[in-house]
Amino acid sequence: MASLKDLRGRINSVKSTRKITQAMKMVAAAKLRRAQAQAEAARPYAQRMEAILASLGAAVASSPDAPRMLVGSGGDKVHLLVVVTADRGLAGPFNTQVGRLARARIRALEAEGKQVKLLTVGRKGATFLKREFASRFVGEVTYAGRKRIEFADAEAVAMQVAGLLEEGAFDVCSLIYNRFRNVISQIPTEQRLIPTPLPEGAVEAVGPQALYEYEPAEDQILATLLPRNLAIQIYRAILESTAGEHGARMTAMDNATRNAGEMINKLTLNYNRTRQANITRELIEIISGAEAV
Repeated sequence: MASLKDLRGRINSVKSTRKITQAMKMVAAAKLRRAQAQAEAARPYAQRMEAILASLGAAVASSPDAPRMLVGSGGDKVHLLVVVTADRGLAGPFNTQVGRLARARIRALEAEGKQVKLLTVGRKGATFLKREFASRFVGEVTYAGRKRIEFADAEAVAMQVAGLLEEGAFDVCSLIYNRFRNVISQIPTEQRLIPTPLPEGAVEAVGPQALYEYEPAEDQILATLLPRNLAIQIYRAILESTAGEHGARMTAMDNATRNAGEMINKLTLNYNRTRQANITRELIEIISGAEAV
């Protein structure tokens, strides 16, 4: 049985832990408001950009001179997965569920005879995937210590992806990240970046059925929009991941605070019972000694 001193020490230790988890919960809640607003504001722009590119891309997708960022290399042998996670932990299963989706996707592709390459954004994703797939890594990006991630950071990642495409390092590129739904729910999502997704039957519909003329030409517009769209989709994923991270951390710290409170109650009850047992034992010893005299 633990002594009273040990129980007091454990109670004080758990109380200190509860203060920390409660403070982390409040900080995560404050950061979540801004991150959620940014993620929700980025969604319409990113979705509209996808729609515009689908319309423009349908007009040139069948052309032999179509941009590689639109139609890819024409092959399907090498897949690049851009995995977006957080740089910090203490967020429940937030980082793990993205890592599991990426791991399942890697195994599925390799089972089909495809080659997989990895580019991670966030330290936790790199740590998780390096345990099993270290040889597949072509790059790592981390924003540890940064208070805020800007669009220029996403552009840098997009330029790295575009550089790998120009080198012929991959055929298909997909983005894996946590899409923010609400405070307690983040959805692991896979989104194809290259080739640019086009509506079903879009290529076949090109030709006599085309209704629009573009000025300047479609290929000139796409030369500007495609790199920007790549950066926008990556930035959107980072914003979604950031909002989800804060929501997951707030939930995890709330649960930790509740668990600490329950543990304090149990330890306090145990402390009171132990103290009462010691008092009773001392009284019995005193009474027994008096009767013996």
